[in-house]
Amino acid sequence: VGLVATAISLSRALHAARPDLLIQAGIAGTFDNNSTLGTVYRIDNDAIADLGVEEEGAWKDIFDLKLADRDAAPFSNGILKGDKDLKVFDELPSVSAISVNEITTRKERIKQLVEKYDPVLESMEGAAFHQAAIEHQIPFVQLRSVSNYIGERNKENWKMKDAIINLNEALKNGIVVLPSKIK
Repeated sequence: VGLVATAISLSRALHAARPDLLIQAGIAGTFDNNSTLGTVYRIDNDAIADLGVEEEGAWKDIFDLKLADRDAAPFSNGILKGDKDLKVFDELPSVSAISVNEITTRKERIKQLVEKYDPVLESMEGAAFHQAAIEHQIPFVQLRSVSNYIGERNKENWKMKDAIINLNEALKNGIVVLPSKIK
């Protein structure tokens, strides 16, 4: 769980073997209150949304602070873009996401993130996965199933079981046709 743990685990795995395709599958919270819990999405873009500073009520990431170039590889305008040429799991709806090392609950923080990144989903690992795959030049896809609405900490309202069941079903369906989609 988390960006650092994902980066380390993935680095170890990629040092041991170079796969033809990387698939990250997990759960996420959604900023979209019209999204149905349990829906499975393909992530087009991800961003690291907790590396920076909160100043005078505004969120400034490393690009705003001029600590990194927003267009230096692997970033494109501060975003880690998905592999759009890869036609796997493309039957799933595609959305943008952010990755943070916390579960976002504070209304002011939610507003900052939505205004800055316009994400649909939030996870704790996606951006690290995107960055590693891009850096290693390995085709990749990230899938996320929605377990909860952002800001909601009442786990009784979360649909973790439904999210995992739907994610597993999407994986099974996608993996069956995978050989015909990868050349």
